[in-house]
Amino acid sequence: MQRLLRLARIIYVGLRFGLDEFVLAHARTRLLLVVVQRVLFWRDLSEPRAVRLRLALEALGPLFVKFGQVLSTRRDLLPTDIADELARLQDQVPPFSTELAHAQLERSFGRPVSEVFEQFEPLPVASASIAQVHFAVLPGGRECAVKILRPNMQEAIEKDVALLDSAAGLIEMLWVDGRRLKPRQVVAEFAMHLNDELDLMREASNASQLRRNFAGSQLLVIPEIYWDYCSASVMVMQRISGTPISHVAQLRAAGVDVPRLARAGVEIFFTQVFRDGFFHADMHPGNIFVSTDTDPRGQYVAVDFGIMGTLTDVDKNYLAQNFLAFFQRDYKRVAQAHLEAGWVPADTRVDEFENAIRAVCEPVFDRPLKDISFGRVLLRLFQTSRRFHVEIQPQLVMLQKTLLNIEGLGRQLDPDLDLWKTAKPYLERWMSEQLGWRGLLRNLQNEAPRWANMLPQMPRLLHRALDADHAAGIERVLEQLAADQKQRHRSTLMLGLLLAALLAWHVYLVL
Repeated sequence: MQRLLRLARIIYVGLRFGLDEFVLAHARTRLLLVVVQRVLFWRDLSEPRAVRLRLALEALGPLFVKFGQVLSTRRDLLPTDIADELARLQDQVPPFSTELAHAQLERSFGRPVSEVFEQFEPLPVASASIAQVHFAVLPGGRECAVKILRPNMQEAIEKDVALLDSAAGLIEMLWVDGRRLKPRQVVAEFAMHLNDELDLMREASNASQLRRNFAGSQLLVIPEIYWDYCSASVMVMQRISGTPISHVAQLRAAGVDVPRLARAGVEIFFTQVFRDGFFHADMHPGNIFVSTDTDPRGQYVAVDFGIMGTLTDVDKNYLAQNFLAFFQRDYKRVAQAHLEAGWVPADTRVDEFENAIRAVCEPVFDRPLKDISFGRVLLRLFQTSRRFHVEIQPQLVMLQKTLLNIEGLGRQLDPDLDLWKTAKPYLERWMSEQLGWRGLLRNLQNEAPRWANMLPQMPRLLHRALDADHAAGIERVLEQLAADQKQRHRSTLMLGLLLAALLAWHVYLVL
């Protein structure tokens, strides 16, 4: 019943803000659109369509705001007016009141805000779907940013996730491709990351790990976490200034080399994914800044670490081989990698799969981002995956989402960026380090301490194994002897019964 009520509210909000204009815009449904507009004549649709779409997503809650944030980075897929308006969802969601913020802080710290901070700015500097950020000053004069979780977030997200799960179940039952796409597993993966985002202690630990991974880096800066002031609903971190990455004109005016910045973004992404297997999975423009007032100028500054992606070594090796084969236009290797990973049925013909991949990918090479229609590429990839029954991998959902964000950022920064030529040298170097002699030496160094610990124990462990095997052998022999003895008893009994029967038959005949 709760899910039905939530669905009814979604339909109501959509109709209230005139989103039927988007759903029924096709020529085949134009008549139905006219009917709906006549029936719902009371609606105020004076605002532009992009504004109404943003307001509807805000009214529906954090899950829909997240969806709008992802869409806002895809200016190649959206009209300009909608992309510009949805960009406001990145850090301009309506904030909650200062009173609620103070109440949340006092519950977390157990004392008044004035006793925790020397200064606390009442107006938030940024407000997003999950939390909002205020600037403050800690005792001793340290400037900081205070992230405060929105009230009652858990309940709102649980309702929307439950509705998504129901929709995913219907897709699995009613759509021919439902099971292949694994929608319920995808929803579960997304829900797990959303729940993680509601725990700011987890986000603080994510930020700390990423800061450690990029310690001393000239490419990326991560703010320091002030652990003494962190809790599940409040996170306090170092205040770092920067220009939003979407303000390209301001970056150029500040002397930032924007094409170089775009190439650095690609390197940061591949470093996180392939070197660390731990990457920022919410890289929309509202979470990425660029240092313009401090040296070195042009460094990336990342914030909001609630959604992080992780990859296993198996995932990393598989992806690296696919990317590298793709950049080398070795489509046969791409097809074989899918087959070896079990992502396509074992009876798939490699040559047919190779030709299908070539037909999709070959047209996008040697072309800058501005000349590539990723919408068309994604549609053709989906058609190919459907034809060859490619299974969706839920553990890579966050990576796919991040790739969309990265490509959108690259398109804004430098439309002439050749993504393939930028990424290929990095991947070749990484593969050489992983699979070449450097990788062998590093693996030996990593395993040496464990070997050093195990080697002195080997004679004792071997003796114990032999004793155990010897004892097990003796036990097996005794069990066999017991079984043989039981069999002999059984045979003797049967022979006795047979002789008794023959004797009885002989007596019967004589008498």
